[in-house]
Amino acid sequence: MSFLTDKPVVVTGCAGFLGTAVVGILQSHSCRKIVVSRKADYNLVDMQDVKRLYKDAQPDVVIHLAASVGGIGANLHHPGKFFYDNIMMGIQMMEVGRHSGLEKFVAVGTVCSYPKFAPIPFHVDDFWGGYPEETNAPYGLAKKMLAVQSQAYRIQYGFNSIFLLQLNLYGPGDNSDEQSSHVIPAFIHKSVQAQRRGLERITFWGTGSATREFLYVTDAAKAIVLASEKYNDSTPLNIGTGQEIRINDVWEIIQREVGYRGKVQWNHEMPDGQPRRCLDVQSMKERLEFFPEMTLEEGLKNTIHWYESECLDTPVSGNSQHEKPVVRHTIS
Repeated sequence: MSFLTDKPVVVTGCAGFLGTAVVGILQSHSCRKIVVSRKADYNLVDMQDVKRLYKDAQPDVVIHLAASVGGIGANLHHPGKFFYDNIMMGIQMMEVGRHSGLEKFVAVGTVCSYPKFAPIPFHVDDFWGGYPEETNAPYGLAKKMLAVQSQAYRIQYGFNSIFLLQLNLYGPGDNSDEQSSHVIPAFIHKSVQAQRRGLERITFWGTGSATREFLYVTDAAKAIVLASEKYNDSTPLNIGTGQEIRINDVWEIIQREVGYRGKVQWNHEMPDGQPRRCLDVQSMKERLEFFPEMTLEEGLKNTIHWYESECLDTPVSGNSQHEKPVVRHTIS
């Protein structure tokens, strides 16, 4: 951590799911000058607020995590907002950073930027091989432009910017709002609530046959901090586990851990999203000397325990009727 220890580091999106974990990892490594950027203080879609952030913080390093993001439903309902917010935040943060003499800009992108039918596992050589999956293309393309900007700025200005491609995150603290959550928190929320209410059947979107690769949030945060320390290349870097699993198989693990005995009905009229997702992570292993530690099974247990402990008044037990509203986590 010698590179980051004594430098002012700005973390955008610090109040979000991933941002909280990244700040925690920085603190655990004795990074003493962490400046957190919250939406309530700086609206990064507004150029004047971006300039004010840089003036106030005087950072040497920026880790840009802030995003407008959600699951398939949220992407379908807010494609314009997700495109505009994400592209404006990223482009402006990098541009003002260049003018401010920033030493390093860490842009965190998304697996949604890959082509819909990229060969498995996704390799950066195939990054420009086609259009992203339609339901989340506006979000994915907005983030993808940060890779273009990063490479262009390195060529013309010698600006040290890196672009990391992360995939589906999960873990304690995730957004469990039914209107905007991703697949794992949605599964946990619905199955726990169904168990408590004695429901015999629950419904999920799609067919359950699509595949995903999931990364525990703490492992993702460790990889981002390591890349901030070690990686200095304009080539996008995949961050993940390289392990692919069907959505239906994830559901079966969660169902078993929760103890829900009802049936699931897959709504085939609703989209699956991208058919398959799995990253080639060989470069991550070599360049960062890192591989994720948390297994999916153990990570799901931790996430379920957190949900039962923090989002409900008592852990699930039989047909307990004691319940309080689910905590809503805002994206910042």
